[in-house]
Amino acid sequence: MSETAIRAEGIGKHYEITHLARRRHNTLRDSLAAGVRGLLPVWGGGRRSATRETIWAVREVSFEIARGEVVGVIGGNGAGKSTLLKILSRITEPSAGRAEIRGRVGSLLEVGTGFHSELTGRENTYLSGAILGMRHAEIERKFDAIVDFAEVEQFLDTPVKHYSSGMYLRLAFAVAAHLDPEILLVDEVLAVGDVNFQRKCLGKMDDVARAGRTVLFVSHNMDAVRRLCPRSFLLERGRLVADGPTEGIVSRHLARAGGPAGPDAWIDLDTADRSGSREVRFARARYSGEPAALAGQPYAGGALEIELELVAAEARPLDSLAVSLRTPGGTRLVDVDIMEHGQALALTAGPNRVRFRLAAVHLTPGRYTVGLWAGRTSGEAFDYLESAFELELFAAPYGGAARASNGLVTCDFSVTHERAAAPV
Repeated sequence: MSETAIRAEGIGKHYEITHLARRRHNTLRDSLAAGVRGLLPVWGGGRRSATRETIWAVREVSFEIARGEVVGVIGGNGAGKSTLLKILSRITEPSAGRAEIRGRVGSLLEVGTGFHSELTGRENTYLSGAILGMRHAEIERKFDAIVDFAEVEQFLDTPVKHYSSGMYLRLAFAVAAHLDPEILLVDEVLAVGDVNFQRKCLGKMDDVARAGRTVLFVSHNMDAVRRLCPRSFLLERGRLVADGPTEGIVSRHLARAGGPAGPDAWIDLDTADRSGSREVRFARARYSGEPAALAGQPYAGGALEIELELVAAEARPLDSLAVSLRTPGGTRLVDVDIMEHGQALALTAGPNRVRFRLAAVHLTPGRYTVGLWAGRTSGEAFDYLESAFELELFAAPYGGAARASNGLVTCDFSVTHERAAAPV
């Protein structure tokens, strides 16, 4: 059995919160009376009452992580993710339980820790590196790589108070990312800089994971968690409620958090905003991607299947049935309609099942809104749901077809190269 790097046994952390009783708004008469009372001796009862409440940020959390594992930690705001990492980093003392950690620990908990606004970028690199546990010789050895990664060489000897927020965060992350611990605890550090730098951060974290280090990675970026972490934890209200393969954990979290429903889960459409005569109406829908080995999660550049359950008031032909994909802002990117095939569907009275299969969805990773239409080619709608439900396309796994892109749509392309003739 693999050697255990981190073992947590019943970890808990609580805080005491004081609540003061609320005062009603005073009238002028109340204020005058209070002023008179202030001149007289006080016989008890003059203070506002207070109550104390115990809040558990983390409660009864137990798990084991083997050496070399990369584990994601996900959950909503206030779920206890950051508190858990602070306990494991020895920043916060647990109120209950114990944690055993075997190996040198590095923590990327708050980007920018140790930076001083009056010092230059060069000086802050050494200061922050020392605070994070790097020796002077180690910082010297990695200095050029840190500066190159942060892309701030031109402003290296400028006080960081003159940096833009993006430059500041890039340098701070670059210092922290060049730690070489055996165990790395990471708390939401990928949300720095622009899209291109975030992609670079993700690549750096990927290098760390591939180097065989033990990583506990907290993030709200589900795409990053799925890419980096084969296994994940789900925290809710301070408790560990799920531990398993990342695909399933992410789908469960998104469904419970009110985000896009997970693949293969039926979505009830009865309460969706719609228009039309309702002679045919959409009752339910679900989606899945391929291959099945990826737990049905659709990936950018991969296949997407959408299954619809329609209820017809009576048997009838249906010559226009369409599925669309839009950006959150409403821009329509994909629209497929059966009328393109020129063949109507023969619906029976009652429920019917229809499957759309898109062979390759060349959209970049992100959330998309699915619209549904059933009607006649004349434009008369039986049922039209502009925003039926949301789904999320993730970046393709390693070796997948999808590529990084700053656009919304990807396309196949080729490149040729030849030696140019010398200029005359």
